[in-house]
Amino acid sequence: MDPSGLLSRMYISFWVPTAVLTAALLIKLPTIIRLWRDPLLRAVGGLLLLACAVFVFVAPSTIAWTNRVTGVPNISAPWCYSLLTAFCASCLLLIIAWRNGLARRSAETRRAVRWVISAYSAVIVALWVLFFLADAPEERLRDLDTYYATTPFMREEILLYLLAHCVAVLITSKLIWEWVRTDGLDAWLRWGLKLLGVGYVLNLIFDASKLTAVVARWTGHDLDWLSTHLAPPVAALSAILIAVGFILPHAGQYLHERWRVRLAHRELRPLYVLMRGVNGSGVPVVLRATPELRLIRRETFIRDVLLPLSRYLDEELGRRSHEAALALGHPPERAKALAAAVAIQDAVERRRHSPDSDGTGDPDTTDLLQEIGAVSRALRRPDVLDAVRARAAASSESVSVHE
Repeated sequence: MDPSGLLSRMYISFWVPTAVLTAALLIKLPTIIRLWRDPLLRAVGGLLLLACAVFVFVAPSTIAWTNRVTGVPNISAPWCYSLLTAFCASCLLLIIAWRNGLARRSAETRRAVRWVISAYSAVIVALWVLFFLADAPEERLRDLDTYYATTPFMREEILLYLLAHCVAVLITSKLIWEWVRTDGLDAWLRWGLKLLGVGYVLNLIFDASKLTAVVARWTGHDLDWLSTHLAPPVAALSAILIAVGFILPHAGQYLHERWRVRLAHRELRPLYVLMRGVNGSGVPVVLRATPELRLIRRETFIRDVLLPLSRYLDEELGRRSHEAALALGHPPERAKALAAAVAIQDAVERRRHSPDSDGTGDPDTTDLLQEIGAVSRALRRPDVLDAVRARAAASSESVSVHE
């Protein structure tokens, strides 16, 4: 039941969160470049870039390479701590940008930005000063925090970076969960924020694990497994959740919009097929056309054919069909679409039987041209249309008998 042995099986390579964070940065990058003046997007870009850098440089192989290239044992420690501290500052700047944005660049906002930059810059400077004052000659790739937990100046350096990280994560986590409870959020954004919130809560577990292991060393106990085996996978999982939290709103909204466009294109097919029969040909195929362009071309084609066809519409049939659909229990909007579908089918038949005629009607087609989606959906239910048509015909015959 050795905790370190159990947790070692849960090891997550630092390159996994690095890859996910890089993907999140690449997805966000075009928007960040296009809207560079937006402080919120700049903060997101900085946060993702620094998070990537943290996981690149805390990998044991990169730590060994950095130490070897510089010739200074453990020089990676202040470098990684500095990156992590800068990441903390970017978290706070992200919250400030979200709270205020471009519209509220008040003196208070500028003071908050200056305070964050000044405070965390001072922490970074202090980290380097403490490192060069400390005596840490033996290279430690995985357990530096606990190995040097009682060493003068290294002790203060380790405590300083953990406290700076903990403060930033506490503030960021609190404000994110407040944001989650805001009314009117898009569903994808809300789920993205929830993942961000869980990711930052895991960061608190990371801090608690590290601090507990370090304090245990101060009191003569050995809980190094908390720092060496628990904290790294927690940090990796936290980074993955934070990256996915940033990706999800963008990717979810993109996929939702693509699905909406494709669904609208598919729903127009029954009316498109009917209009293609009237016109004799359909929309020319363009292999590289985007889904949005295909939808626009199909909508335009349908309306272009409906306009001349409208002269064959029997407005009296449309009125009776509407009443018949209402009598059959259909809601008003559905009844309106069913009546229009019946009238259009009748107009197609009239035109087919009198191809040389230009029609005599002059109906108002404003509503019809706007509701082509609803009409097309109505055409998918020929049995319902037959029932409406039969009731409308029965109503017409009843009126004729009374007359």
